[in-house]
Amino acid sequence: MQDLTTGSVTRHLLKTTSFMLITMVFQTLYFLVDLYWVGRLGKEAVAAVAVAGNLTFIVLAATQMLSVGTTTLVSHAAGRREHDRANVVFNQSILLGIASALIFFSFAWTFRGQYADTLAADPVTASLARDYLAWFIPAMALQFPMVSMSSALRGTGNFKPGMVVQTATVIVNIILAPMLIFGWPIGTPRGVSGAAIATFIAVGVGTAWLGMYFRAAAYLHFRPRSWTPQMKLWAGMLKVGLPAGAEFGLMAVHMLVVYTVSRRFGSAAQAGFGIGLRVVQAFFLPVVALGIAVAPVAGQNVGARHAQRVRDTFRSAAMMAALFTACTGIVSVLSSSHLIAIFSDDPGVIAVGDEYLRIVAWNYVASGVIFVASSMFQALGNTIPPLATSFGRLILTAIPVLLLSRLPGFQLWWIWYIAVASLWMHMGANLLLLQREFRRRLAFEHAAA
Repeated sequence: MQDLTTGSVTRHLLKTTSFMLITMVFQTLYFLVDLYWVGRLGKEAVAAVAVAGNLTFIVLAATQMLSVGTTTLVSHAAGRREHDRANVVFNQSILLGIASALIFFSFAWTFRGQYADTLAADPVTASLARDYLAWFIPAMALQFPMVSMSSALRGTGNFKPGMVVQTATVIVNIILAPMLIFGWPIGTPRGVSGAAIATFIAVGVGTAWLGMYFRAAAYLHFRPRSWTPQMKLWAGMLKVGLPAGAEFGLMAVHMLVVYTVSRRFGSAAQAGFGIGLRVVQAFFLPVVALGIAVAPVAGQNVGARHAQRVRDTFRSAAMMAALFTACTGIVSVLSSSHLIAIFSDDPGVIAVGDEYLRIVAWNYVASGVIFVASSMFQALGNTIPPLATSFGRLILTAIPVLLLSRLPGFQLWWIWYIAVASLWMHMGANLLLLQREFRRRLAFEHAAA
């Protein structure tokens, strides 16, 4: 365990952020490399992997619930120096993760054929998607116990094992993917299923490797004798985690609205938006890493009843997020067309992507502060407020966009300006609710007096 209740808050944030950032950079590299090799198989293979990959959003939302609940409860216990309580939460999280994995696997495996046939554009794509899912579904099921273990470690302030293991699994996947897809150097080419097999092997190795870390002498370790479901504790984890998962789901709904409305402008418009969105996501990797680091740092100090350090954590993280996003916003405005041209030379795609990046750059700072604030709510153990504000933002964006899209003169840039306005209102609501939460949950000094 690393004690995050003493020492410089900013130093703790920078150290933990660096670990998470390395992991996320390697994961991004994996997605790009995997897409490159699958792309060599043709458009049907790419479409099949994309169809199967939609399940990732379901897994991400479910594992987000598990991750947030585990990190919050373990960090609170660690901050209170309740070693036994932290171990109980960890073991119950493992049990809940295994149960979730079995439920996901059962449903996904049973309906994988119908899923592929429903979403695929043609029989060839559907057949390839089924081949991919045969190995991809087990790989995704293994993510649940892996998330339980890495989230518990983050709650104790120990980011290094998760970073090392996850980075290693990405490297294993990058090496195995082309070998299995094309049969290099010898063997039978497995096509798209080879990419899924590589993922399954990599995740399996990572899960086993990370599990070895929890030996009996470790701060957190397996206690099979305590693997009897404690529904009250499960409810406590889900109470914190469910709203966080639902908040992730709202983001997917927002993207669905944008893609639906943009269909009338053609494939070039959708491609320009898609590339622009990927560029923005790449810009935000450090902010995402910072947000993940905020929860355990603030959570341990909540458990230790250090109210001022909790506030300092938010202040320091918000300032770092705002400074970084302001810089990336300037880069986005000045280099928007060049950034889109890296991925496409189509003039229509570049025009839409350029316009998108120049407008949404004005909401970078608001987005960074929102992400940090949401992580603070997780640390405080109440994730309902950010879910409410996210839902409000969806309403403020979706309803005007759907209504305005019916007008004959509707333009795509209307969507981007509406999104900018709604995000700044989202940030203001989050900050107001966070201040209220600070007054309610950080009244330690008053209680002591």
